[in-house]
Amino acid sequence: MYKLTGKVQHYAWGGTTYIPQLLGINNSTQQPYAEYWMGAHASAPSLVEQNANHHIALNELIGNNPAQWLGEKTAARFGGLPYLFKVLDVKDMLSIQVHPSKTEAEKGFARENEAGVALNAPHRNYKDDNHKPEVMLALSDFWLLHGFKESALLLQTLRETEAFQTLLPVFEKEGYYGLYKQVMELPQAAVDNLLSPLLQEAEPLYKVGRLSKSGPAYWACKTLAANNGNYNNIDRGIFSIYFFNIVQLHPGQAIFQGAGVPHAYLEGQNIELMSNSDNVLRGGLTLKHIDVPELLKHTLFEGIIPQVMNGEKNGAETVYHCPVPDFEVSNITVNKLSAYRHTAFSVEILLITEGEAEITTPVQTLHVKKGEAVLVGASETYTIGAGTKAVLYKAGVPEQDAIINNKP
Repeated sequence: MYKLTGKVQHYAWGGTTYIPQLLGINNSTQQPYAEYWMGAHASAPSLVEQNANHHIALNELIGNNPAQWLGEKTAARFGGLPYLFKVLDVKDMLSIQVHPSKTEAEKGFARENEAGVALNAPHRNYKDDNHKPEVMLALSDFWLLHGFKESALLLQTLRETEAFQTLLPVFEKEGYYGLYKQVMELPQAAVDNLLSPLLQEAEPLYKVGRLSKSGPAYWACKTLAANNGNYNNIDRGIFSIYFFNIVQLHPGQAIFQGAGVPHAYLEGQNIELMSNSDNVLRGGLTLKHIDVPELLKHTLFEGIIPQVMNGEKNGAETVYHCPVPDFEVSNITVNKLSAYRHTAFSVEILLITEGEAEITTPVQTLHVKKGEAVLVGASETYTIGAGTKAVLYKAGVPEQDAIINNKP
């Protein structure tokens, strides 16, 4: 069991206060702190403090002895740490995006390697050969886009939004794929012609605070900040705001997003846990590389009802089960009357977000405070205790799934 230090990602959409306050960092320059990564991804591995004078990258530590850290079953199945653990602070909307399946990620990664595309090239789609299912757990009220609306709701949107009524026959004849392909491939002038009347009508209401975040017009108008008040070169990602489900999560609620589900984070702070990947196919609301043909190839074109998870409570722990063998996230809340005792199935990462706590194994005790993270190896038994309330989040591998799905 060791303390672990993650890596901050300073993406432009990030907030300036939440992550610095969590980590105890003075951000006097108001630099954006978008994500805090805790994991072994080769592009930004965490550092493990083995002693006061020696730190080692997490991917190197696990690579030196996978079975010891991961456990034999997880090591045999995945070879390395199967997940990437993050804290996000979303101030500005993230890109419309889709993540590929494992098979398609392997194909895309090999294809771009063969084409000689550098791993750090801005136009590269596939940064690794892994899929990227993910679960997000809200730390604040959190807003996101998640999957296409069900057919009846999308039809209602097209009928009631005057600018979109010409798209009704397309959806009725060609379905989700035909509708989305059409708007995503429109010439920019046609995008502006469709969206500018809609935005000009909504923007005065947005400016006086009369639009609700539960409706698409609010988020559509929020994108105009990047346009400096004009209605040219409007981001076609706005179509997605109207076509996708707008979901509000309250603190403690979570949602899972599998391969192919189109989504975008809109606003708030969350804990995010995903497969160990950085593969993102983007379609709008971003200055990063957009690849519409690749996005269309991997998008799930069907209406869905968002499944919000409240977690399964067991004593001090609330677990959010996900339909993948790669990861599982949980919230742990302890105080002087309630401790948490556990034996790790595979490697785990614990992050404390509130208070102070002591994590004790048979041979050591670590005192942790807000913003600190701890790495626990497979089969290690530990107890978390606190004199006052302490809140932690745990990333791990689900024992049952890993055993059932393990292929020796």
